[in-house]
Amino acid sequence: MQILRTIQELKAWRKALNTNDIGFVPTMGALHNGHASLIQKATSENSAVIVSIFVNPKQFLAGEDYTQYPRKEQADLAMAKGCGASACFLPSEDEFYSGDDTLISAPKELASVLEGQIRPGHFDGVCRVLNKFFNLIKPQRAYFGQKDAQQLLIVQKMVKDFFIDIEIKACQIVREADGLAISSRNAYLNEAELLEALKLSRALKKAKSLIDLGTLSSAEIKKAMKEILEPLEIDYIAITDKNLIARDNVVLDNTLILLAVRVGKTRLIDNIWV
Repeated sequence: MQILRTIQELKAWRKALNTNDIGFVPTMGALHNGHASLIQKATSENSAVIVSIFVNPKQFLAGEDYTQYPRKEQADLAMAKGCGASACFLPSEDEFYSGDDTLISAPKELASVLEGQIRPGHFDGVCRVLNKFFNLIKPQRAYFGQKDAQQLLIVQKMVKDFFIDIEIKACQIVREADGLAISSRNAYLNEAELLEALKLSRALKKAKSLIDLGTLSSAEIKKAMKEILEPLEIDYIAITDKNLIARDNVVLDNTLILLAVRVGKTRLIDNIWV
């Protein structure tokens, strides 16, 4: 596996490849089994796979955890190599951003609700960094987890709107045996908070069980989920279509149930697609 730290090195690696069959897995590092599943899927579907490791400052708001975000370079490189990655790209902030970049904005309707309402500008930063990666790497396929459902939908729209010739591959959420969605931010949780965090997946399981039994009212489903999540601070519970427009009733095969909850000082998200 090659380690690339500059844009020049990346371009040289890309030019030397004998194939355009390239898979790309963008990450902010602190790799875990969720990332591993993305890299492994990419390696099964592409001749070459590149993983980016870059804590993107442009998608953090003032007061968020940019400086505290876990950075584990050696462990990350070992995991990427073990999963079969061909290369890892670890750019520096100074090289990646000029200070006076041409800006790109996330689509307003998708990016102004839920995460975008609480974290205004976050998805602009996501689109900004991915646009750079896509133009540099020119992958045939890029791999994203469904846990960041809103991000996935925004990336799919950006690729469509800018006619970027990349297939966006949506990959299932990876969970611990107890149901907790795997996340780099789980490292912030102490033992008691990890137990409290299980309420997120339990609330989503409750929603799914109600739907399976024929309850399709969003209000009833949200009420049952809130009861399970008590006494945690809930940023939102949303039941929407795949354009993130709120639904009064679940429509099977075209509904997202999303939630964002604070466990101690840590903010966690999770969702199910039904």
